[in-house]
Amino acid sequence: MSDALDRIAAALERIAPPPPPSANPLLHPAYVWRDHSLVAARDFRPLPLTLLHNVDTQRDALTANLRRLAAGQAAQDALLWGARGTGKSALVKASVGAVQAEGGALALIEVPGDRLATLAPLFDVIAGVSRAFVIFLDDIGFDAAADARVLRSLLEGGAEARPGNARLIVTSNRRHLVVRDIREQESAINPRDSVDDQLALADRFGLSLGFHVVDQDAYCAIVRGYAAQYGLPFDPADAIQWATRRGSRSGRVAWQYVVELAGREGKSLDVAAATGGAGEE
Repeated sequence: MSDALDRIAAALERIAPPPPPSANPLLHPAYVWRDHSLVAARDFRPLPLTLLHNVDTQRDALTANLRRLAAGQAAQDALLWGARGTGKSALVKASVGAVQAEGGALALIEVPGDRLATLAPLFDVIAGVSRAFVIFLDDIGFDAAADARVLRSLLEGGAEARPGNARLIVTSNRRHLVVRDIREQESAINPRDSVDDQLALADRFGLSLGFHVVDQDAYCAIVRGYAAQYGLPFDPADAIQWATRRGSRSGRVAWQYVVELAGREGKSLDVAAATGGAGEE
């Protein structure tokens, strides 16, 4: 029986393709973590920080934190939370790009939310590399506190600590990452314990930055900045009508309106720079 199992295991190993070799962690500005390998970003083009409006406080705090990380100084894990489309992901990428432009030895590694359990092998890849890394977890949320235990363990540090050259940067539409279940709180022996468990994950980030729905003036300012950057006409009334039809005002809606303007003018735009992820080769 044992011989048969050994033969089956050997056959499966021959059939399964080996994982691709990891890209050089010193060579590229951004990576995607896939199949236990670093894949160099195909097209990492973050927006200039000057194009991100209404997030000055968040921009200054995050960029200062990443400068310290790139310099080998103490830096925080960061949580960027708040309303959809308010520039959380764009700010992460733009801040990394700004520090890189200053000469900082920093790279971004985007990790899909369903790959949290594979971060230990990633840390093995980058430990000892003479470069700092932002481990970027975009749009994270958990339906129950138990689902968040892997991330909590990474933030707390288990028996094997994270390498000192890596910090987690997480974006989420939820301030506390975990859905607050009122029924669970009501049925708990000690409701306070249930609340504490749900809030415990967010408390483990040393830097927490909130992003809120923009008002009409801020929305128009975002559109105006994009339009000026790309040489497009700007009509505030038309921009407001666009947002009204969309039922939302945000940086994302502002960018979608600018894409519409460019199409009307027969121009092309670098859509990936504002809306895409890191990309892959």
